[in-house]
Amino acid sequence: MASVTPTCFLEIDMGKPVRVTVSSATSSAVIPLSLNADPFSVGIGCDVSAGASLTYTVQHTFDDVFSPTFNPATATWFSNSVIVSQTADRDGNYAFPVTAVRLTVTAWTSGSVTMTVIQAGF
Repeated sequence: MASVTPTCFLEIDMGKPVRVTVSSATSSAVIPLSLNADPFSVGIGCDVSAGASLTYTVQHTFDDVFSPTFNPATATWFSNSVIVSQTADRDGNYAFPVTAVRLTVTAWTSGSVTMTVIQAGF
């Protein structure tokens, strides 16, 4: 397995909004979340650009994203139960712990989608 490269993660300041934008059929950088937050509450909002033609899904993993052998391409990703196969703005949340989230555009013709992630408990 490949080791983690610095470009697969976003450096984040927990408790502040983190934003990623995807404008092609690909996945964003991995956004690690703190399992120590009490309560574990994560809000997610996705904003599709005007006139965009795309489909996106928010995904999460339970894998150890800080393991030296973690590779986003081979990790086990699950689709959010609400923000899946979306073509317009959508929001949702995680009330129970996951180790990381990412934004995946599964079909793209034009435009972009921006995901904002806010974790409480800090």
